[in-house]
Amino acid sequence: MRYENTTTGRFIDRPNRFIAHVETGGSIETVHVKNTGRCKELLLPGVEVTLAVLDNPSRRTKFDLVSVYKKNLGWVNIDSQAPNVVVKEWLESGQQIFPNITALKPEYSYGDSRVDFYLECGSRRIFIEVKGCTLEIDGIGYFPDAPTERGVKHLHELMKAVKDGYECFIAFVISMPKVKTVLPNRTTHPEFGEALDAAIKAGVKVLHLPCDVKPDELAIHSSC
Repeated sequence: MRYENTTTGRFIDRPNRFIAHVETGGSIETVHVKNTGRCKELLLPGVEVTLAVLDNPSRRTKFDLVSVYKKNLGWVNIDSQAPNVVVKEWLESGQQIFPNITALKPEYSYGDSRVDFYLECGSRRIFIEVKGCTLEIDGIGYFPDAPTERGVKHLHELMKAVKDGYECFIAFVISMPKVKTVLPNRTTHPEFGEALDAAIKAGVKVLHLPCDVKPDELAIHSSC
């Protein structure tokens, strides 16, 4: 995926989960942060950020903050909507993990949740739940960077789906370069780690999807 119109700036601060102040074009702008996670190790005063320029007069802000430059790592995409977009692009690209897709349905209702993707490959019925990973420590990705009761609920739904005969995957989209593996962040949210352990034991499979990242682009690596 590629953002059509972007500019750069310098991060100043983040008053709450939804907005930040960024210096860009000689002025200080209030921008929308497209990630409600903590991102504390990324959004440091003075770091370079990429802003998507919006053409929507009804919006209160003119920019979305979509990527951050992290020293010794590179650009990190923090747009929480981007992982689903790039997974859909990847599934449609002819990748080899799910060959011969005959049906692909985003936001598929199952139980009390909506699973990110339902697909069929011949007789295979498959659910994929997508999680974007932006937290890196010593070259390893960790998820989540803030507690996610929703994420725990999704894992329980996948376990039920396995019992109903579906193939189920949780796909960690690694929205940063140089990182290949994701571990559960048991320090921040031990319940998610416990739920992931139980899901794997129940037959849910884990996909690690490293990405190629540019300030204005994100794509799952071609090796996946």
